[in-house]
Amino acid sequence: MSYQIDLNCDLGESFGNYRLGNDEQVLKFVTSANVACGFHGGDPGVMRRTVAICAAEGVAVGAHPGLPDLVGFGRRNMSVTPAEVYDMVVYQIGALMGFALAEGVSLRHVKAHGALYNMAAKDLELADAIARAVRDVDPKLVLFGLSGSKLIEAGKQIGLTTASEVFADRTYQSDGTLTPRTEAGSLITDVSQAVAQVLRMVKERTVEVKPAEEGGRSQVPIVAETVCLHGDGKHALQLAETLHKTLQSEGISLMPI
Repeated sequence: MSYQIDLNCDLGESFGNYRLGNDEQVLKFVTSANVACGFHGGDPGVMRRTVAICAAEGVAVGAHPGLPDLVGFGRRNMSVTPAEVYDMVVYQIGALMGFALAEGVSLRHVKAHGALYNMAAKDLELADAIARAVRDVDPKLVLFGLSGSKLIEAGKQIGLTTASEVFADRTYQSDGTLTPRTEAGSLITDVSQAVAQVLRMVKERTVEVKPAEEGGRSQVPIVAETVCLHGDGKHALQLAETLHKTLQSEGISLMPI
């Protein structure tokens, strides 16, 4: 059986005097980039430079809209209405689209960031607000969302092309959602463990739940169309390079959605 997967990374999250990640090196090993749009990270200069590097490396460019929370890096839940979510997503997609046009590339996808992503995974009203924002800006954009989530459901209902996303460097709960970052064991820092999890998700379409809840399932079914690794992770570059080489050695084709 032949396999094909998109390897994406959250990038462009530096801002002002603050530098995060190793974007230029990581971009050599991924096929899609989710570029921060200035709310949780990123600034105009970082956005422009990140899009330019993506264009030079042939990496698909996507918008990575988040909650307006620089201090919390967009990873803290906020009380926001669907109307507010719609407006902030349209605003951020538009900002990045401007830089993409200036660099002569097309925006390919949209992936919500952090808390906004996780909130929309469970809340259909917020998921619908994001999906409508994407459709209204450009219905050809692909909507990324957690595999099995309300965000994927909302995107399909509104007629968007969706991409079910799985995570290389995060652990899962028995309901198929990501383990909250506030809990121990939410991150996978061992590169070999992360690679093994990706291979299982792509080939076997399941993910192991660690630790398994008492009386619960030890693994859950999952749809893997795009795999995410986090650009701000301590081992992001090593993971990106190892994952890229391993997937290719396993006969898995890497290409953007």
